[in-house]
Amino acid sequence: MKIDDAPLPKSRNLDVLSEFEKSKNKNNASFVVVGHVDAGKSTMMGRLLLDLKVVDQRTVDKLRREAEIIGKSSFALAWVLDQQSEERSRGVTIDIATNRFETDRTVFTILDAPGHKDFIPNMIAGASQADFAVLVIDASIGAFESGLKGQTREHSLLIRSMGVSRVIVAVNKLDTVSWSEERFNEIKDQVSGFLSATGFQQKNVSFVPVSGLHGDNLVRRSSDAAASWYTGPTLVEELDSSEPNARALEKPLRMTVSEVYRTMQSPVTVFGRIDAGSLQMGDALLVQPSGEKAYVKSIQVDDEPADWAVAGQNVVLHLSHIEPIHVRVGDIICDPAKPIPRADTFIMKALAFDFLMPMQVDVHRGRLHAAGRIEAISAVLDKVTGAVTKKKPKIVKPAMVARIVVKLEAQVPLEAGQRVVLRSGGQTVAAGLLE
Repeated sequence: MKIDDAPLPKSRNLDVLSEFEKSKNKNNASFVVVGHVDAGKSTMMGRLLLDLKVVDQRTVDKLRREAEIIGKSSFALAWVLDQQSEERSRGVTIDIATNRFETDRTVFTILDAPGHKDFIPNMIAGASQADFAVLVIDASIGAFESGLKGQTREHSLLIRSMGVSRVIVAVNKLDTVSWSEERFNEIKDQVSGFLSATGFQQKNVSFVPVSGLHGDNLVRRSSDAAASWYTGPTLVEELDSSEPNARALEKPLRMTVSEVYRTMQSPVTVFGRIDAGSLQMGDALLVQPSGEKAYVKSIQVDDEPADWAVAGQNVVLHLSHIEPIHVRVGDIICDPAKPIPRADTFIMKALAFDFLMPMQVDVHRGRLHAAGRIEAISAVLDKVTGAVTKKKPKIVKPAMVARIVVKLEAQVPLEAGQRVVLRSGGQTVAAGLLE
């Protein structure tokens, strides 16, 4: 049977938005975990999943035995998230591990983003899907100071420019400084000042003193007498009281493809987050930039079969009537009647992290990477009002906002309002919004 001969999947022609209203499900929220390379992000999230009973003690004991064999017993909790053997042998997180857990109010997806600077593109992919961020800071003496100069700074700038506005700062390893309240306050003051300068509003930033290794103040309060000065919420309580971003339910369908693989149900199965709109079984879809049509054979939401899915949900789609060659990571699935346009040139309003001039850049939008170059700098803009302060500058200095024209080597799906990051020579040089 050729692809075209297969019968089309049947649609139940549901009114998805009213079905969604009726279902009154829990909130769906995704958060990205960022921070300097050894701040203990993976260990902390592994501990959180253990304490919430998402993973059982047997799994952790098995991981601990494996870790002891290669002399890294302290990494057992981190391995709950770090599934790849390369990550385990190096002790660093490379891709975005995705894990889910539920509270009474919310279904959370953890996007564990790599801290190592070589893996920043993966962090961008995580941050572009996140409702909020957990910034992990290592409180041990010397580590905090080097972290603030290192990845902590770049990550904070990146998550802000990717549109994340709510940050929970987990001040980790406080047990290594005897739960010193003075140390916690010193870190809180410095990081608050720094986050304000990056553009975060104080009301959207909270601080929780934690020990990722021992689980203090993650799910349960610390029982350590030295930590009794802290009476605020635990990390999970802070997450639960954070409102996810408003969902673009009424807009045309947009879904970014994070993974493509084969399954029993379909040779083309995709995983990703629905950024806008909704879909249901039997729907016709358009994949950009290939321009090929496909149909929804079946849907899974949170590992369960579903008839429909809406913006904000992470979904698995089993597709029919499309060849695997036409779907790649970073592609956008959209409504054939309202497709996302393709372009090889775009104008963006960019915050410069480094000196900008006409130059080669790597363009990152979520999972999409494309080679391009800054063709022209049309203007420098006022940071607050957006008014033009200088036309056609030769160069843009760090921390300035400019309107720039970028030309890509190939056509990619792009539309106004998307967040884009520009990198060059392994460094993030600018980030901002497409106009």
